[in-house]
Amino acid sequence: MKPRFAHLGGAAMAAALLVLTACNASGNASGDASGDGAASTQQAKNWTEFRDNFLAGYFPLNPNFAVYQGKHEYDGQLPDWSPEGIQKQIAYLEKTIADARAFDAQMTDAEKFERDYLVHVAEGQLFFLKDADFPHRNPAFYVGSLDPNVYVSRPYADAATRMKAFIAYAQKVPAAAEQIKANLTLPLPATFVKFGTAGFGGFADYYTGDAKKAFAEVKDPELQKQFDDAAAKAAAAMKDLAAYVGSKPGTADGWALGPDRFAKMLLANEGVDTPLDELERIGQADLKRNQDALKAACATYAAGMTIADCMKKMNADKPADGPVAEARRQLPALRAFLVEKDLVTIPGTEQAQVEESPPYNRQNSAYIDIPGPYEKGLPSIYYISPPDPAWDKQTQMDFVPGRKDLMFTSVHEVWPGHFLNFLHSNRAESIFGKLFVGYAFAEGWAHYTEEMMWDAGLGDGDPETHIGQLSNALLRDCRYLSAIGLHTKGMTVADSEKLFKEQCWQDEGNARQQAARGTYDPLYLNYTMGKLMIRKLREDWTAKNGGAGDRTKWKAFHDQFLSYGGPPIPMVRQAMMKEDAPKAVF
Repeated sequence: MKPRFAHLGGAAMAAALLVLTACNASGNASGDASGDGAASTQQAKNWTEFRDNFLAGYFPLNPNFAVYQGKHEYDGQLPDWSPEGIQKQIAYLEKTIADARAFDAQMTDAEKFERDYLVHVAEGQLFFLKDADFPHRNPAFYVGSLDPNVYVSRPYADAATRMKAFIAYAQKVPAAAEQIKANLTLPLPATFVKFGTAGFGGFADYYTGDAKKAFAEVKDPELQKQFDDAAAKAAAAMKDLAAYVGSKPGTADGWALGPDRFAKMLLANEGVDTPLDELERIGQADLKRNQDALKAACATYAAGMTIADCMKKMNADKPADGPVAEARRQLPALRAFLVEKDLVTIPGTEQAQVEESPPYNRQNSAYIDIPGPYEKGLPSIYYISPPDPAWDKQTQMDFVPGRKDLMFTSVHEVWPGHFLNFLHSNRAESIFGKLFVGYAFAEGWAHYTEEMMWDAGLGDGDPETHIGQLSNALLRDCRYLSAIGLHTKGMTVADSEKLFKEQCWQDEGNARQQAARGTYDPLYLNYTMGKLMIRKLREDWTAKNGGAGDRTKWKAFHDQFLSYGGPPIPMVRQAMMKEDAPKAVF
């Protein structure tokens, strides 16, 4: 999904990158623009004051994150990525963790839960800033944080107001680009080089292309002149940055975190302390389960064909007018299915729009941009990426998903995946639940819903529909195993690509993208890891509240699970199961 949760960029880690009363003072606080709010957490008299003081100091350090949450007093600002600025972010998170752990005022159970939630958010972000050293190693740290799409595509104000915000942003891009150049240590891994040159170069094209077109309706000549000047300089800075990233040949390795840091990443970000060898066995078991289900479905759908040819047959059933038009047709039917089967509460009347993704953000086939909790009445955009024009025609054609494959992408992104998740999280009692929806929670839920919808009867047992669901499940199984392999087992990018093609039957273009992504997004195992934790929790919770396998309890389970916003799933398990400590998360 689109960065709404903290895992890769800025201190908010723009691609995963964070239970009380709704908003209170934090809902209205504009923040301390100096970023000096850090000291005030130590003197807070109660938890609400501590929490609000934390946010008042956090937003100025991460203004890009604040803007995406709907706090437009930070429009046009970017983080300080100088060495001093990065150190200030690290110090702020370290002090927050220490102060939160030492906080000894009287607290309710909900406040203690929110404190633990805050500590996990801070520890997770600190890992990428400090342990993984992403500011100096990984262009993905910056690409999400530079994203100006909020000004261009989100109608939170009139076009002229948003244009002024974009101009202010663009005027800051050259200085930011210089900071990034100074930070990134070359040579980078070859996959990082490709990601960085495509991302930064894509921004350059976007500033003077689609962004310019988006503000064509603004008739103020002076404003248009300011835009052209700022966009041209920002584009030149991004082209220069892209050229810098590509100025030295990429290395064949250099991305691996290693077993110790990988394990620390999982504990800090997701509260998971399962040994890596056991985690790998769990992933291999899920891969085999889905492979066996695929073989059974293909025996009916494509009798006598190989699994690869069965998958090609499913993927050949492509929408004649393209995936964007097909997804627009799918969404109303998926929502109606949720209502008919009474699987989960749908709060509100919001709908998601479907568009083609912008050129700077096509490294994944689909994602959704959801307005933050401080926005009111704005649309969410489900983006679908076209093939890379540099690919040959066959690879481009194979990249376009079949209709049933796309259906489960629509399940994942919208109904009842990310979009429904954020309808609930935006209404969570905790301001942290609104702001900081974690990677495993968000992607685990979205992936979990694909199989849940099939189990609930989506497709009425149609084997082609089941193959579409399994194609998505296998893709995530290979992400899971690739993340562990690439970062802890010496797996090469070529090995990962082969895994995607031969064990998960992905097409050439997707296999290339996904193998590369695993190098710069080590947490992309969270799709399957989160799904498996949610499945286990559902089984245990329904057994405790009405009997094992009782599907009439699914709606109550889903509603209660989503009510937490998005903390680490072991925390949710502990609260829902009333355990002293999380047990048997898988």
